[in-house]
Amino acid sequence: MPLTTVRQGLRAAPRLLLVPAALMSSKKLFSVGAAFGIVLLIGAAGGFLLALRWQDGGTARSADKLSHAFRLVEKNYVEAVDSEHVVERGIEGMLDELDPHSAYISAAKMKQVRESFNAEFEGIGISYEFARGPDGRDTIAVLSVLSGGPSEEVGLLPGDRIVEVADSSAIGFTSAEVQKSLKGPKGSEVTVTVRRPGRPEQLDFTIERDEIPLTTLSAAYMVDDSTGYIKVNRFARTTYREFTEALSKLKGKGMERLMLDLRNNTGGYMSQAVRLADAFLRDSEEIVVQKSRHDRYDDQYEAESGGGWEQQPLMVLVDQQSASASEIVAGALQDHDRALLVGRRTFGKGLVQKQFELPDESVVRLTIARYYTPTGRLIQTDYASGDQQDYLEEKRNRFEYDATHTVSEIIARAPDSLVYRTKHGRRVLGGGGILPDVLVAPDTSATFVQAVRSRNVPEHFARQWIDTHREARTRWEGRRKAFFRTFEVDPEMYDDFLAMAQERGLRLASSSRPSGGPDSARVFSQRQAQAHRAYLSTRIKGRIARRLFGQSALYPVINDVDPLFQEARRHWPRARRLARVGPGAGDVLGRVQPTTPSNEQAAGGALDSKQ
Repeated sequence: MPLTTVRQGLRAAPRLLLVPAALMSSKKLFSVGAAFGIVLLIGAAGGFLLALRWQDGGTARSADKLSHAFRLVEKNYVEAVDSEHVVERGIEGMLDELDPHSAYISAAKMKQVRESFNAEFEGIGISYEFARGPDGRDTIAVLSVLSGGPSEEVGLLPGDRIVEVADSSAIGFTSAEVQKSLKGPKGSEVTVTVRRPGRPEQLDFTIERDEIPLTTLSAAYMVDDSTGYIKVNRFARTTYREFTEALSKLKGKGMERLMLDLRNNTGGYMSQAVRLADAFLRDSEEIVVQKSRHDRYDDQYEAESGGGWEQQPLMVLVDQQSASASEIVAGALQDHDRALLVGRRTFGKGLVQKQFELPDESVVRLTIARYYTPTGRLIQTDYASGDQQDYLEEKRNRFEYDATHTVSEIIARAPDSLVYRTKHGRRVLGGGGILPDVLVAPDTSATFVQAVRSRNVPEHFARQWIDTHREARTRWEGRRKAFFRTFEVDPEMYDDFLAMAQERGLRLASSSRPSGGPDSARVFSQRQAQAHRAYLSTRIKGRIARRLFGQSALYPVINDVDPLFQEARRHWPRARRLARVGPGAGDVLGRVQPTTPSNEQAAGGALDSKQ
């Protein structure tokens, strides 16, 4: 929907990127007055020339010094110099001196980044993972097939192993090699040879590549008769459109209150975050302010009337991986008392980047401004020490501190300069992430669950189960709701799961409690394994559902045992109060300790790639 930008207009906004924290590299960080302004030009012979621009003599001398040093290296070094590599490292070194989020991105890497944020690419329409083959080498395993896509059209199925591409072996391919071989221009063809579990012969498929959408919503479904749930995994070009379509469908199903899940959403396009926040805010309410040392980058965004969810109860789930664009949404909704925030303190990235393309299509992603929430909060974590490890250590310390304190205690102990008041007088905190209204502490007691999930056992078990139960696809085809309602992990299946856990290095004692000895701390008892059976069985069911019905089938299952999700459901009365809040509303703050195993503590499911 439309929105008001006070200074520049939205036309410029898509160029502004809130860089996901996951893209950070290890750096030394120091504050400097100005960047050098170096433009790289690729020469005809493949070497690099440095074209220098400057506005004053000091910058010119610095640039001349850098250029002279490069020419000395290229001319005199004992071995032949890879000029491109040296120059790229030089750019990275220059950006290392600025802040944690300014970065150089090579042309090859930038192609992948553009696909992610454009929310589409040209390929064969599968998501894949790597499965270890009999020879110990990785094999491309099809995780899911895009509905209506080119691979589904020719009959490729989830679980198929791609062993050849264009008559050449694909066994042992790296992720980069998979992308290079399977992606290609729309209309071009590629032949893949697959090994299908349960079939003795190999199968050949010739697939015509097409445009493949990359959705930014992981799930959108009705939790119950009145509660809708939407999970946004990043902010890309299509996010707002996807969101409004999902919102409309849920409203058509009777949704009266919405749970917006921004956990593990590390950011993306600022314009999409602003538009999403606008859907929940009233006319002229401020969303975010952008401030820079350059007037041309100063900006202010305000909402307009006509949003899709301006008055109904709203809850936003956040965690320590909710960053940048996610924090713009969460901060605006909290400052206007529009939503109840539940979860953990967010990452703390209050910087805005703009991408400057170099002649070889590589990119300098440069911080151009800071952003502030409507109350004036800067939520960027301090990086004044100039050390990347200090920067990340501060975040870890903050996470541990939050786990043992209430929201009220945290705010009471904060400096007055970091405490702000919302539109209706609630106290909120600035200075390093957004502190939610309901702080859900992580559960560190479920060590057995952590050990199982750190070995990714539920994911591997689900893949093996599907491979050995091929009839399940036929049995459950078109029966997603029936699967949710009736499928169960029985005791025999759970025993098989525990056997796989032991094969993957988890030590399980045969008795009810582990024996003593120096290694006893790493040995779990049968009692521990059975105590977490309900939780882990649901995790297994969710992974199987994902393989049968696609990514959107995962969350309706695993949210049933997600402690943060379940705790959030207890606080709808507070969210309803905020939806109709007026002047004088009191704090709706608190902290709770979950009673079920946390699904945030250890590495979870496979990281999928799409082709």
